[in-house]
Amino acid sequence: MRVLKFGGTSVANAENIKLVLDIVINKAQDEKLVVVVSALSKVTDLLQLAASKAAANDESFKDIITEIEKKHLEALKQLIPVSEQSGLLSHIKRIINHLETLLDGCFLLGELSSRTLDTILSFGELLSSYIIAEALKQKLKNSSYKDSRELIKTNNHFGKAAVNFELSNKLIADFFASNDNQVVVMPGFIATSEDGIITTLGRGGSDYTAAIIAGALNASDLEIWTDVNGMFTANPKIVKQAQPIATISYQEAMELSHFGAKVLYPPTIQPVLRKNIPILIKNTFEPQAEGTLISNNPESHANPVKGISHIDNITLITLEGSGMIGVAGSSKRLFEVLSNESINVIFITQASSEHSICIGILNSDAETAEIAINKAFQIEIVQNKIDPCIVEKNLCIIALVGENMKNHQGLSGRMFSTLGKNNVNIRAIAQGASERNISVVINERDVKKALNTLHENFFEENTKQLNLFVMGVGNVGEKFIEQIHQQKKFLKENLKINLRVIAVSNSRKMYFDEDGMPLKEWQSLLEKGETANKAEFIAKVKALNLRNSIFVDITANEEVSKTYEQYLKQNVAVVTCNKIACSSAYDNYKNLKSLSRKFNAPFLFETNVGAGLPIIDTVKNLIASGDKVHKIQAVLSGSLNFIFNNFDKNNTFHDVVKEAGVQGFTEPDPKIDLSGIDVARKILILIRESGYQMEIKDIENKSFLPKECMGTTNNDAFFASLKEHAKHFESILAEANEKESRLKFVAQFENGKASVGLQFIPKDHPFYNLEGKDNIVLFYTDRYVDQPLLIKGAGAGAAVTASGIFADVIRIGNV
Repeated sequence: MRVLKFGGTSVANAENIKLVLDIVINKAQDEKLVVVVSALSKVTDLLQLAASKAAANDESFKDIITEIEKKHLEALKQLIPVSEQSGLLSHIKRIINHLETLLDGCFLLGELSSRTLDTILSFGELLSSYIIAEALKQKLKNSSYKDSRELIKTNNHFGKAAVNFELSNKLIADFFASNDNQVVVMPGFIATSEDGIITTLGRGGSDYTAAIIAGALNASDLEIWTDVNGMFTANPKIVKQAQPIATISYQEAMELSHFGAKVLYPPTIQPVLRKNIPILIKNTFEPQAEGTLISNNPESHANPVKGISHIDNITLITLEGSGMIGVAGSSKRLFEVLSNESINVIFITQASSEHSICIGILNSDAETAEIAINKAFQIEIVQNKIDPCIVEKNLCIIALVGENMKNHQGLSGRMFSTLGKNNVNIRAIAQGASERNISVVINERDVKKALNTLHENFFEENTKQLNLFVMGVGNVGEKFIEQIHQQKKFLKENLKINLRVIAVSNSRKMYFDEDGMPLKEWQSLLEKGETANKAEFIAKVKALNLRNSIFVDITANEEVSKTYEQYLKQNVAVVTCNKIACSSAYDNYKNLKSLSRKFNAPFLFETNVGAGLPIIDTVKNLIASGDKVHKIQAVLSGSLNFIFNNFDKNNTFHDVVKEAGVQGFTEPDPKIDLSGIDVARKILILIRESGYQMEIKDIENKSFLPKECMGTTNNDAFFASLKEHAKHFESILAEANEKESRLKFVAQFENGKASVGLQFIPKDHPFYNLEGKDNIVLFYTDRYVDQPLLIKGAGAGAAVTASGIFADVIRIGNV
């Protein structure tokens, strides 16, 4: 004998029921079956809603009855030949009329008792099982229907009745001993008390019905047919990478189902555990899929963790006070109070000092629990021996489950550090001596991030997913996304980094895709996006609350640079080529660095100086290793180097600056480069990273531009002024030629003073042969005294800047 149970989605409509019938007929060829079915999908919810509305004198309950009737009649008409429908339709209508009478009574009385609600909720299974049994008879004559209310007996605890196993087992055994049908269809979820009153076994109780039948009959196995391929390593609706679990022990399955794994109703395991009857969870819509086998001896696996589960809508209640220390019975009193109020305690932890006890319950029980606890401990509270209980709502319990966790050291630490790195605050911890389960309480808003982070760490071969929010998709931004697209496969296969671009924005539009946008289409998607709004962009990043989130700023916008603090406080890393933040007020620079450490959110800005060159990283390593920087000399503007390398008697200064813009070597506003402010910002950043405190105003800027050029307010006016002052630039070039020197815009720092300005570089200087758009930096330190540490290479251009940003992103992935 084999017992099969089909859930609500499996019997949602006639089309799905046909799949169920095919599975049943196929299996019935080999052995006798008991088929337990749930109500049609969503019908129990509709019945609950109709009952609530009727009790509240809301006549719209009648519309719900009509909807329920229509749903069942449509299914019957599609499953049963027209010639045989008449009597069956009449039977369905009689059941619906009975339901309507009950609801009319609730409406007239204006109340709904738990006993009446159980009777109303029973109609879902009664209707579905009747229709499915009749449909099966059309294909398998040797099949029948049996009302499970006649076989399963309970107490009068309505809503979740306790089964009288001794009586129920006898009734079940007696019935099937005299039944010769190959298949018997039965409704799940419903039963009757010993005095004949309808009861229910709790939401999800159809699984329990099937387990009770299987246990009573010593079935070969119990099959739970649902809409997923078994139990998963995590909830696949939240964790897209979740995988089906092939084999699992009864104890592991109980832990996972208790902690929110919806595939299996927690009490289901007990009746079959005693008889060592395996449970197989299968997918009605993919019957060939392996599913999950629950048994006493599951296959051993290298991974000690079998799954990660969670319970939402949790309230944490803490009772604490010096009056509890050494006082026997405090815990007993607390749990008696909760028991008297029929409140289920889901989570317990107590300080070894006995100073506090912390429990987790459902949000819906919080108010009742708070009133009852404070009342029970009123005397101690008045005497200031115990504080009024502390209530924290909207929390979530996350549990790491595995039978073999006890044999592996460091799992708790790994779990806590993984959550900590993503700024998930743990409110409470519980771990039993069996070490089969490690549970933590966290904020409900962090549940998605926490589940994905833990799953990534324990199940995905250490593949790390990075979620990018990119602001600024001009020349550099376009190259950056192009490079990600090109390297995405390589990074996943070789560095175990999975890069996803979640959002892009320019000054006009922004576009979000929580699952990561297809990079081939990002430009067209952006054009279809919503109007760009920095505040809304930040709000969406916060709301998504994805693990390993990185805000990538590829702008030169001051307002964008002022948003970094908000990202870092949300544990969102910041990667930027925008120099404004790090060259702003020293206090702001230090604050951003401090926030980065406090919230474990990397703040990387390698491209602030030298584009893709490892200049800042080199300084950091020098300082970290104990070296001290005394002097810096540098050509830090690839744009200006390109301009002065190409400015000669054959090319006017105006034309060369124009060409630099076309090549992407200058900022959109070229005056930023030519004014020297850009170079001043860069040397300031290097000075600060070298451990010195300095402000931008402390750097002497020796401008080579005429005041009229500096006074222009737009690019057209600026370029016009360059033409007007052509002789000024020609005279500078002539002086350089006369001195047999080359023009370089040099930044330098020494003895606490810094300056930037145009210099005539002689032939014997390291800067003389600096070509194209290259940068060069000389560091004189305690260790590099006679010969400076020299870094040289391309310091401008969209591709190299993008590669520098990309490198910072990879650094975060490798942390």
